Amino acid sequence: MAEQETTPGDSADAADAFAAAMGRTWTDDQPWNFITDLTALGDRMGGSAGERRAADLVADAFADAGVEGIELDTFEMNQWTRGWTELELTAPVERPFDAIALPYSPSGDVEAELVDVGYGTPDEIEAEDVDGKIVVASTTTPSGRFIHRMEKYGCAVDAGAEAFVFVNHIEGQLPPTGSLTFGDEGSVPAVGVSKETGAWLKEYAANTGGETGRVRITVEAETTPGESQNVVGHVGPHTDEELLLLAHYDAHDIAEGALDNGCGIATVVTAARILAQADLDVGVRVAGVGCEEIGLLGAERVAETADLSEIKAVVNVDGAGRFRNLVALTHDSDAMSAAAERIEETTRQPIDVDDAPHPFSDHWPFVREGVPAFQLHSDSGERGRGWGHTHADTRDKVDDRNIREHAMLTALLVDDLSKTDAPRLDLDDLAETFRENDFEVGMRAAGLWPAEWE
Repeated sequence: MAEQETTPGDSADAADAFAAAMGRTWTDDQPWNFITDLTALGDRMGGSAGERRAADLVADAFADAGVEGIELDTFEMNQWTRGWTELELTAPVERPFDAIALPYSPSGDVEAELVDVGYGTPDEIEAEDVDGKIVVASTTTPSGRFIHRMEKYGCAVDAGAEAFVFVNHIEGQLPPTGSLTFGDEGSVPAVGVSKETGAWLKEYAANTGGETGRVRITVEAETTPGESQNVVGHVGPHTDEELLLLAHYDAHDIAEGALDNGCGIATVVTAARILAQADLDVGVRVAGVGCEEIGLLGAERVAETADLSEIKAVVNVDGAGRFRNLVALTHDSDAMSAAAERIEETTRQPIDVDDAPHPFSDHWPFVREGVPAFQLHSDSGERGRGWGHTHADTRDKVDDRNIREHAMLTALLVDDLSKTDAPRLDLDDLAETFRENDFEVGMRAAGLWPAEWE
């Protein structure tokens, strides 16, 4: 690591500048202005023109915050474009329902018997005869580890399902969206339906009235070569070893993406403004990444183009800024847990530390290579995504006090990590932790189990 010479006066001035930047954040209107501009763009789906406009907005916000050396790094990806979707009950009566295709669903026209697999856990799918049928599964999980839709879809496909219906557990006629795979087209059509529609489908699947329900699903969609981009810059000293602070700025095409992840990228922009005034021991690479929602593609690009041996730790802001209390997911790293606990004690602000790992956000390309990482999230007090991944993920749900406070805590965490050790993860221990948390079956079905963990 490159060394910088400082004097006591320099250190005092830097501390004063950092404290002043923290203080200004309490009344800063930039977070609200930024998320207003971001959500006003509308569609920010990976690879779209809206996502590119959002990248330009992030670049401008980084520059205004004091981030240096800002570049747009473009990369190729598989762009999924929504066409139209139809879902019709064909037996015991004919009845249409509203539905939306899930990203990377292939086009298709399937009619088959319904089968309800409850929450869609691997055990529930295995317990039912789903071969040749249309599987109906909930967006939530009853207890324990939250089972991701990619795991549910992958297990259903492996068991022979002809199509997949994802049922929201949140009321309000809100069909959920969410990618089926990481960056490639799925093998069978899949759609999201509201809780209210799901209640009907589950009733028909239960053979109510003496005849098992049959459904016809028709999806028109297209997967074509596309291009996305990351916005990358730097704050702090120029050192060989760096921290990586990132958040994704893309969103699904059915809403404004205010909570997921408008609040997260707004938190990073605001934290970068503070960190530009900090006396950091190592530099910080700041990134707004694209295409998280359809496969962590932007984060994968950062990991592929970086020397991971020079990345000390990753701070992935996905979910912070949405709700009142910060959650620090530390992915089997004692050092990251200790950093969160230090900042909680110092600030007397609640930070819920959870050391269980998962592969479904932008930390994953780094964690699986042994780089310690946070995912900074926040707690709504309810299980699941809430308004996220629905038409209701709009700016009116945002409280920018949470963004400002979580940005201050993020800046303090980054500053702490710049001054303390963060040892590499032991990959054998990490793999075993994933197994102990019952990830292996679902990750294999989703194509996410690392080959080196065999």
